Amino acid sequence: MATWAIGDIQGCFDELQQLLRKINFKPDQDRLWLVGDLVNRGPKSLEVLRYIRDLGETASVVLGNHDFHLLAVAAGVGRLHRKDTLQPILDAPDRAELLDWLRCRPLLHYDEGLGYLMVHAGVAPSWDLQAARTHAAEVENILRSDNNDAFFQAMYSEADDCWSEELTGTHRLRVITDYFARVRFCQPDGHYSVQFKGPPGSQPSGYWPWFDLPQRATAEIPIIFGHWSSLGLVDNSSVYALDTGCLWGRQLSAFCLDQPRWVSIKCEQYAS
Repeated sequence: MATWAIGDIQGCFDELQQLLRKINFKPDQDRLWLVGDLVNRGPKSLEVLRYIRDLGETASVVLGNHDFHLLAVAAGVGRLHRKDTLQPILDAPDRAELLDWLRCRPLLHYDEGLGYLMVHAGVAPSWDLQAARTHAAEVENILRSDNNDAFFQAMYSEADDCWSEELTGTHRLRVITDYFARVRFCQPDGHYSVQFKGPPGSQPSGYWPWFDLPQRATAEIPIIFGHWSSLGLVDNSSVYALDTGCLWGRQLSAFCLDQPRWVSIKCEQYAS
């Protein structure tokens, strides 16, 4: 039995299948961890969503920003963008089942035996594991309720912001979501901006990659994440960045958690 974590798929179903063949993935024996962004921009988001859903408990999935976007569009709150490839899901006969499954995915996954924590984007510097779990559950609860329209509307804010335990309502939920699903750079006091998307070194003075912040409360826990294609593969025994830019013509990558090693395939067909 092996446990493999795979980076952002974003609808690249054929590449996912190629990578699974390369790692000799056996659904009846092995486990998959998916860092989110299962869908959007690639050509086969519907096929990816169906395949991962049908794996059942074999697959552990956290929600990414593109997954949130799909849920918001389906709820009638978000709007499709020019480069979105979500319409086949919205038109699918099993749309309701797929979306119900997706909105029941967590924002955080932690395995005590393996000792790894998985999120899509990042973790606020002041959150330890228990705080991260608690705050993830706040958003998960609203997602699974019938009263999530206001949350989805607030989710699209591009404002710079800062985590505080004093936050309330949809503002609080949006900041939690930003950290788990959108953040790349932030400041030691928790201020962040979701607008900085380049590699480390491109950010304004005073901002750090979230995982490089001094005295980060989760520094002792190995964290697996995606979301940051311009960062590329990172493996420093503290954080493992898995978004190696398949959608942008680079690679789709898998990391084995049991006996740490990397396996990647080239995705040159998407190179512009």
